[in-house]
Amino acid sequence: MSKITRIGGGGKPPEKTERKKSSKRHKGGPKPIPLTVTYLEMFAEPLLTVPMPAKKLALMKAEKPPVHYSRYLYETVGADYTWVDRQRISDSELAAFTHDDAVETYVLFHDGWPAGYFELDCRHMPDVELAYFGLFPEATGLGLGRYLLAQAIRTAWSHNPERVHVETCTLDHPAALPLYQKMGFAPYKQADKEIVPIEET
Repeated sequence: MSKITRIGGGGKPPEKTERKKSSKRHKGGPKPIPLTVTYLEMFAEPLLTVPMPAKKLALMKAEKPPVHYSRYLYETVGADYTWVDRQRISDSELAAFTHDDAVETYVLFHDGWPAGYFELDCRHMPDVELAYFGLFPEATGLGLGRYLLAQAIRTAWSHNPERVHVETCTLDHPAALPLYQKMGFAPYKQADKEIVPIEET
């Protein structure tokens, strides 16, 4: 969801079903973690002026990225925020989502190394979902989050949707929700859920 964070909204890919609240306690396994999800949306493209924060930046679209690369982006960004959804689906399920022609992955490079990424889910037009967004740990504090989010919003609106939406939760980076709001998203719903962390082996 959003990550600065892991994020996502309606019309989820299969990996996001793990965010449903579970009434079961997994005996002998990890204890479910409670969280609050905030759903946000916008209905018009905001006028954003966000200068490039560094000289050596490049935003590149990953065309049908290999599964291992998609997992690398997801797991590196989400390691500190309990992103587990994609660890619970198969490579074929993940590829079916990331290789869909209506799904786009963009990677931000800083000084030649990946610093963050975002994914857009355009499968349910006229809505576009900012499905995932976040920075690598080494890229936090460099002023890249606001710039990357501005690029994600601009790219989402280039598809001429009627609505762009995203979600974030209380396990995500604390700056995620305020940043989304500053960049033009408005909250419209909250929900209490649980997530079961991956058991370490």
